[in-house]
Amino acid sequence: MWEVLVIKSIHILRDRNGLNFPTDGINISTVGPLEQLKKIREEHLKIQLTLSLHATNQRTRDIIIPHMKGYDINKIVEAVLSYSERHNRKVTIAYLLIPGLNDKAADVRQLGRWFREKNVLINLLQYNDTANCNINRPNKQQLVAFKLRLEAAGLEVKMRESRGNNIKAACGQLVSNTNKKNKQNSSKPTDFNSHKFSKNKQNNNKSSSTQKKNLCPR
Repeated sequence: MWEVLVIKSIHILRDRNGLNFPTDGINISTVGPLEQLKKIREEHLKIQLTLSLHATNQRTRDIIIPHMKGYDINKIVEAVLSYSERHNRKVTIAYLLIPGLNDKAADVRQLGRWFREKNVLINLLQYNDTANCNINRPNKQQLVAFKLRLEAAGLEVKMRESRGNNIKAACGQLVSNTNKKNKQNSSKPTDFNSHKFSKNKQNNNKSSSTQKKNLCPR
């Protein structure tokens, strides 16, 4: 299992007879599979933990991170907060802002209920454009406005600078060219704003199939 290899690697990195790497400089970023989170919680690694959350309800998270269907969002948040409390460490919640999808007043309220007065930093991210999806990229004003709303709800928030967009290497873009090649016959991009997925028309006129995409693979 990957968590065994990750934990073993961290032990090797921080071994005083080895690389003697400072554990404060090690950050595990995860979408939050529960069993793996529980195993990391029981380890005494003194590492940083980042949860790629990106939503405040199950339906929206299933759209943004479809391969995490079946993992209850509330239990994932509970597990991350449990890690923070057990090890007395601040955890980071990565939140990719997608206008019209996860920037509603209800999202602000839920984030406040979960993380207010907790040892948590909200890391606000900007979605990066790809050729595969019809998703609105938030501008700086929208990011700042959402940050202020979260801060008004009692949360600690930081806007992370997006890098690599000019070479298509930013978050969400790394698989875009592969997806494009695999779906050359796609007639329409995915429209997440309407929560509907486009149908791909095949050259041989075979029946269409519904396609879903992970916006920000981790």
